[in-house]
Amino acid sequence: MKSTQHDGRTILLKGGRVIDPANNIDKTADVLIEGGRIKAVGSGLADRADLVIDCRDKIVAPGLIDMHVHLREPGMEEEETIATGSAAAAAGGFTSVACMPNTTPPLDNEAAVEFVLRQASRANCCNVWPIGAITKGRLGTELAEIGQMVRAGAIGFSDDGESVASAVVLLRAMQYTSMFDKVIIEHCEEPGLVKGAAMNGGVTSVRLGLPGAPSIAEDLVVQRDITLAEYTGCRFHVAHISTRHSTEVVRQAKQRGVKVTAEVCPHHLLLTEEACDTYDPMFKVSPPLRSKRDVQGCLEGVIDGTIDCLSTDHAPHAKEEKELEFLAAPPGMIGLETALGTFAKALITPKLLSWPQMIAKMTINPARVIGIDRGTLSAGRPADVVVIDPSLRWTVDANTFRSRSRNCPYQGWDLTGKAVLTVCAGRVTHAEPGMGVEVDAAVCV
Repeated sequence: MKSTQHDGRTILLKGGRVIDPANNIDKTADVLIEGGRIKAVGSGLADRADLVIDCRDKIVAPGLIDMHVHLREPGMEEEETIATGSAAAAAGGFTSVACMPNTTPPLDNEAAVEFVLRQASRANCCNVWPIGAITKGRLGTELAEIGQMVRAGAIGFSDDGESVASAVVLLRAMQYTSMFDKVIIEHCEEPGLVKGAAMNGGVTSVRLGLPGAPSIAEDLVVQRDITLAEYTGCRFHVAHISTRHSTEVVRQAKQRGVKVTAEVCPHHLLLTEEACDTYDPMFKVSPPLRSKRDVQGCLEGVIDGTIDCLSTDHAPHAKEEKELEFLAAPPGMIGLETALGTFAKALITPKLLSWPQMIAKMTINPARVIGIDRGTLSAGRPADVVVIDPSLRWTVDANTFRSRSRNCPYQGWDLTGKAVLTVCAGRVTHAEPGMGVEVDAAVCV
């Protein structure tokens, strides 16, 4: 569901490297926006727009899509709101985000989905697509009103933060969501194996004296859920995959024709369990940071296409929560405003992916997984666009973020690559000072 109203003025993004993986475009061209939609992509478009923006030496791409964020509203507005999360998304180059249902109360009914869409419309900053809960209260026992939530605008279903422990319940959910061609998104961890855990289970957790969650906790549930998806024909997506074995299970399932997709987060590509050596709760996350072997396995999955999407799992927490001792602090990291830079550090700098390959995993691939009309610069489609400076070097300072929270594990990191302009439905929602463009009035308020 679209959250921003279009701007009537025309915008010409001139002379950039236009990358649109959905249409196999990678060339120097202009992009003309009119009436909130893409009017044309081509060379030498006339400078007849109300606003002409010089995009030389920059990448012009479809607006980024993050299919896994936590906006915390309703119930935890001190950590994030739909407005502040949308503003953070725009600053990171995102024009669409899909929000998880583990709010208080959960997004498990039609009214809750409608509430999110109303708040997103008021924020007027980016498209917010609600993901409904699979079960009532996210308790894993009784199916939520899936059909009613689809009618209200839910684009997928998840009990994120928890796996659906009952195979019977998940089987029924998969059968039911298949009627609406909606995707099931699972946080894959066997509850009994992760209870009380604070980090990855293994030699490092033993050395630190911290209770660990073994990687097999993820592997078991990924295998079970793929088996159920294969049986039901359901579209199934593995959220924040983090282990080598899980990645291999997904790879083999795809080869069999199972309708399974997967995503990975930047922290599972850039950080390992050794980051927990300092007992800094900024590095506590669920699923936990894994071994170097697991990181390499995930990277291989990104490279060969086993892992389809790059997501942040943006999980804001209040400052006082992350100042607790490691065991007591909640898991989670923010990531919307650092995503481009961190993914570029993990994938572009070491030449594991090209820019078109990485952009595909942040645009058209997640759009297809959650079934939204975004992720392309095709003429006539909504004008959701990001301009990226691939050579811009910058230092992460969470104190300047538009997110309400500051739990960023990359504080002080030097990154290369940044969104310098974000356009959603033809309206400028973010602009770096060097672009000489003002953010449109009544946007991101």
